[in-house]
Amino acid sequence: MHSFLRSIGFSEMKTKKDLDIILNQVMDRYDEKVLAEAESGQLFAQISKDYGCDMGISVCGEYDENDEFQMEYYFPYFKGTGITTQEKMMVERHAGTESYAGACDDVRIGVTVIFYLQNGGEYKQQIGRGCELPDIQPVTLTGLAREGKILLPVQKDKEQVRIEQEATRTRNQLMLDARSGDEEAIENLTMEDMDTYSMVCKRIQTEDVFSIVDSYFMPYGIECDQYNVMGEIMDCSSFRNTYTGEEIFQITLSCNDMQFDVCINAKDMLGEPAIGRRFKGIIWLQGQLHF
Repeated sequence: MHSFLRSIGFSEMKTKKDLDIILNQVMDRYDEKVLAEAESGQLFAQISKDYGCDMGISVCGEYDENDEFQMEYYFPYFKGTGITTQEKMMVERHAGTESYAGACDDVRIGVTVIFYLQNGGEYKQQIGRGCELPDIQPVTLTGLAREGKILLPVQKDKEQVRIEQEATRTRNQLMLDARSGDEEAIENLTMEDMDTYSMVCKRIQTEDVFSIVDSYFMPYGIECDQYNVMGEIMDCSSFRNTYTGEEIFQITLSCNDMQFDVCINAKDMLGEPAIGRRFKGIIWLQGQLHF
């Protein structure tokens, strides 16, 4: 049983029989099917069905010599809105299945962002046609959350917001310069990190850590595509799973100056989400490449 099925409204699914009913429904009454040639020479298929606003289940497998579909794996998905990042992109196949992971270096995050590729079938189509994908590829990142908390915002006036935005732009430019080998930029970043560490050590004695740090994006656990995130809620809406009726929150986050959407079951949310408040949780990061 996929541990993030509950994120899209299947929290009550307990047995393999219940899962088989859903997967058969996806294969029989799908909303989208993408076909591509597999590495084995067979026909690879990615079959998807929506169970709410931009969320659903994808079933992937191959057609055998008798033209019968053999399921290999499945995964829940949530398609977000907008373009999250346009950076140099790498895509690699997973060792165990014909699924893919994407990775890019975004200066706003400061770490290599690794995500599960949602549209692997479309990617295989492009490669099968002999298309050479550009290094810089637009991608929409989304997150499925198993749990989340709502925190109050950090109070700031307009001048503080302006200063922080200017500092972010300056730091991003320094990161770009440091990436291309500028020694002065590397030295400035090192000094800035030392000043930040000194400031945090001083303020942490009398303040709560979440009043000092208002957003972060950090790798979580052993799996490389799961992250611990906190960011400001820019937009929030709710809808229900069309099969189970469970309420789902779709939240647009601004995290380290990067915007992406998160999907979470209302049962797993502690607090009431609202624009201006902050969301903190563990997410499974997915991405959709735009060709």
